[in-house]
Amino acid sequence: MKNTLFTLLILVLTHIPLSLLAKEVATEKLPITTTQGREYTMIIEGYDWGPAVSRIVLSMDEQVSEVSAGDYAVSARRHTEYTQIPPELASGERTVNFAYVSDSKGNRLQSGNHITLVLAVGPDLAIGSPIQYIRNDKYRGNYWIDYKLSITHKPSNKVWDKEIDRIRQLIDSFDLTGIFKDSNDITMSYASFSPETTNEKSPLIIWLHGGGEGGTDPSIPIIANRAANYASDEIQSYFGGAYVLAPQCPGAWMHNSEGVTTHGREDDIYNKGLMELIKNYVSANPKIDPDRIYVGGCSNGGYMALKLILLYPDYFAAGYISALAYQSQYITDEQIQLIKDVPIWFVHSKDDGTTIPEKTVVPVYNRLIGAGAENVHFSFYEHVTDITGFFGGDNYYYNGHWSWIYSHANHANFDFDGSPVTLNNRPVTIMEWLAAQSN
Repeated sequence: MKNTLFTLLILVLTHIPLSLLAKEVATEKLPITTTQGREYTMIIEGYDWGPAVSRIVLSMDEQVSEVSAGDYAVSARRHTEYTQIPPELASGERTVNFAYVSDSKGNRLQSGNHITLVLAVGPDLAIGSPIQYIRNDKYRGNYWIDYKLSITHKPSNKVWDKEIDRIRQLIDSFDLTGIFKDSNDITMSYASFSPETTNEKSPLIIWLHGGGEGGTDPSIPIIANRAANYASDEIQSYFGGAYVLAPQCPGAWMHNSEGVTTHGREDDIYNKGLMELIKNYVSANPKIDPDRIYVGGCSNGGYMALKLILLYPDYFAAGYISALAYQSQYITDEQIQLIKDVPIWFVHSKDDGTTIPEKTVVPVYNRLIGAGAENVHFSFYEHVTDITGFFGGDNYYYNGHWSWIYSHANHANFDFDGSPVTLNNRPVTIMEWLAAQSN
């Protein structure tokens, strides 16, 4: 009681407000809250189901040598003006699985001025995706969205909420500036990759995207379903280094002159200009081996890959086609004869409800075999499953239309009868086989 009276007397004599003293006392007891946002770098990786923000690199105020993942909380916000993202997918918490000291690019160090947080990702964790599939009156397809993070160091309440850099693994090795206007004044963008090799000639891998990746941003066709993996060290090693070309259709490859989808019933409006683009790219890159040009694609792009093979059977050394959208009823017997000697590897799933196999790939394959094709293969999966084993393995089913997963991951390795595809009596995967084909 005496101490309290003495404190009040001092306050009166010195004219110090009691509220200010209380504030100072409280400040001593609570952690220091930093209002100035700190900087972070976002690392985006491509997965079988699409891209995800997999890591965050935080800039630190001082050198650190250890870090605890449990000290950090991460929240994400996803927004786009193109559509209303459902609330449960628009914001949420990200799980931090691991943390380590790193450099500014996320490479691990013993000590440094940065730390990297490894985030949980998965096919059912939409909060981790920096893109959104949109389908409404104005937009249809995959788009990059406004993706913001807020990272809090719980012991100190320090906050990182300013993105200063974005690392998109594999995508960053592509040139995304390609633009081509064809003879009909249709403009197409394209992504391209050039190998680092001393070879005099290198093959060209062409990938044609599906219906959800059209537009004018060529990063979308190589990230929305992991097509950038054709530039990975593993796949490149089979080819001794290969160019990769990923053209982007401004609409959909199967559109006819009226903008209506054709499954081969009538001509589309893009195949002529696309072939002009391909030939222009080959001409501009004289180190491309003209005898080792491969064309592949999925769904819409699978249609177009087969269309180009039908039109130019002598130009392509081989085709690799998943989720074929070209219907067999629109391919004549004469066309089958024209392409029976072109090496083709089809990939499809039996439960594909979008490109029905009984209307597309099954009869096309059977007709080619019936015509005497000797180097045509078909990996026909029961379902499209988790090939990583992290999310349920064979018990986890993706959409049956997503059979391109098996191509991008170089997983396909068996033929229609279930037997392994072989080269020189050795079992091979689809990319190993592709690399061995030549005109």
